[in-house]
Amino acid sequence: MENKINYQLPDDVAGQAADQINQAINVLKPYLIALNSEERQSLPKMSDGTVPFVEKCLDYCNSDEQFAPPYLDVEGFKNDMDAWEKLMAVLRPVQQLMQNLDDTTTEAGSESYTAALTYYNSVKQAAKLSIPGAKTIYEDLKERFAKRSSSKNGTTV
Repeated sequence: MENKINYQLPDDVAGQAADQINQAINVLKPYLIALNSEERQSLPKMSDGTVPFVEKCLDYCNSDEQFAPPYLDVEGFKNDMDAWEKLMAVLRPVQQLMQNLDDTTTEAGSESYTAALTYYNSVKQAAKLSIPGAKTIYEDLKERFAKRSSSKNGTTV
C-alpha cells in the first residue's frame, strides 16, 4: 500500500491555519444563521441553473419596478442577492478546503489504522509463539476487538 501521507505537519502551520479559520468564523459570525433540518428542507434552493433567472428578475425589478408587487421588498431582494453572491465567494473555497481536509484526514487515518493493525497482528503472532513480552501487549490491544454483550438479553452488540 502506498504511503501518501509521509510527512509531519508542522505545529506552526496547523496552528496558523486554525487561527485563520477561527478569525474567519469570528468575522462572519454576526452575518450567519443556523437552520434546522425542517427549515432547510422547506426552502426553495438557489442552484447554478436558478442564478440567471434570479439575476434577471432583480434586473427587471430595478428597470421595470412598476411590475413589482407592493408586498415584494425589492431592497430586501437586492440585499439578499448581494449577501448570497459575497457568501458564495467565501463558501466555494471553504468547500474545496473541507473536501481536501476530509480526503487527507481519511487517508492519514487509514494509513495509521493499517499500520496499527500490522503491528497488532505481529504482536498477536509473537504471543502465539510465546515470545517474551508479546502476551502483555497482545492482551492490552485485543480489547479493541472484544465483543461486548448486552446485559439484558445476552446478545452481542
